[in-house]
Amino acid sequence: MKPGIHPEYHTVNIVMTDGTQFTTRSCFGKEGDTLRLDVDPKSHPAWTGVQRMMDTGGQVAKFNKKFAGLGLRKEP
Repeated sequence: MKPGIHPEYHTVNIVMTDGTQFTTRSCFGKEGDTLRLDVDPKSHPAWTGVQRMMDTGGQVAKFNKKFAGLGLRKEP
């Protein structure tokens, strides 16, 4: 490898969404920093199989209002 161009690789602490912790090596932050996850395999729908619809700032309501009549055929 070319010297001086690669980021420092060190140990960091990872905190999962349920509070469990483990230590791994990463280029994130500095030695001993903590990375708190918002989404992990214990909470993500792709791994849990549980779907939740989160309405952030009314985005889902806005979408439903905009496309409420789409696909419905009106009789003449």
